[in-house]
Amino acid sequence: MNDRADVDRELDCTLEYQSFSLELATPLETAAGTIESRDGFLVRIVESTASEDDLAVGYGEATPLPGWTESVGDCETALERARVAIEDGPAAALDAVDGQVAARHAVTLALGDLRASREATPLYRHIGRGPMIGRVPVNATIGDGAPTETARAASEAIDRGFDCCKIKVGNRSVEADVERLRRTREAVGPDIELRVDANEAWTYTEAKTALEGLADLGVSILEQPLPAGALEGHAALRERVQGDGVAIALDEGLLEHGVDAICEAGAADAVVLKPMALGGIDVARQIAAWVQELEITPIVTTTIDGVVARTGAVHLAASIPNVPACGLATASLLATDLGRDPVLLEKGAAVVPQAKGLGVNGVWTE
Repeated sequence: MNDRADVDRELDCTLEYQSFSLELATPLETAAGTIESRDGFLVRIVESTASEDDLAVGYGEATPLPGWTESVGDCETALERARVAIEDGPAAALDAVDGQVAARHAVTLALGDLRASREATPLYRHIGRGPMIGRVPVNATIGDGAPTETARAASEAIDRGFDCCKIKVGNRSVEADVERLRRTREAVGPDIELRVDANEAWTYTEAKTALEGLADLGVSILEQPLPAGALEGHAALRERVQGDGVAIALDEGLLEHGVDAICEAGAADAVVLKPMALGGIDVARQIAAWVQELEITPIVTTTIDGVVARTGAVHLAASIPNVPACGLATASLLATDLGRDPVLLEKGAAVVPQAKGLGVNGVWTE
């Protein structure tokens, strides 16, 4: 087979995009604000020189999220540049979206889907060149709510087969959040993994207080307790909890500082990889390989995306060796979607599509 540079030289493509708006089933309350809908663009790249019987199509998704990516308007402007630039080849289209991470995510995902489809291989094997993977572990995401509501939501997730729950905190007092976790632990028992995501909500003193309670409750990961800029604060928290079993994970902090600064500060045991915010599954996979060499755990999550980006994140997770439970079970948070979901959730795992490319069909509206 030709190398990828040769394949790109052979590609003569057109790029199209169309807007969408997906309402959430229930508004998701987080410390960073309330998310009520996800608005973005579906991208389709078509190999224009292929015969009708050998037509290769790739799909991508750009779903901007305020505070994480460019705006919807800037994303659309970048995609329009890519639509024109792709006449000069895929590399020109990528240059046109440089710096606009959601737009780049869409273009790279569509190109990856197209290339994997031409190779007749699942996307995860195209990007990882590794073995066949049937499943990747996933966690349930539990939004902010009263103690009884949080415990009930976690119990329902366990009944659906999950053995790991990530609970949003930071919208109320530390004491109230610890009580929510206490009630949840009582409801789900000692064997269920509980993680906590504060979305930068706490001061160092609040985080230190929270950690004492969370350690007693067997919480495995505390994600982004402090503002993204507080690398030294995260390092100090990490030093305090060594031996207590609570790992410190950075999400927003990864975007602000990068891997080198995080490692130099000793600020994280794990990093959260959001392909949409990082600019594509290719970038996210490079970071995953990098941090694993540094003995930092990569965790793949979505930004509550539509089925195209969400399935891309599943393929990304499947390409990462020994990946822990990832935040990929977010389809139920949407009231509507772009099309049928090819990913089955079963017994706390996402069943990885084995069709060629992404395995997503029927999403484009003519």
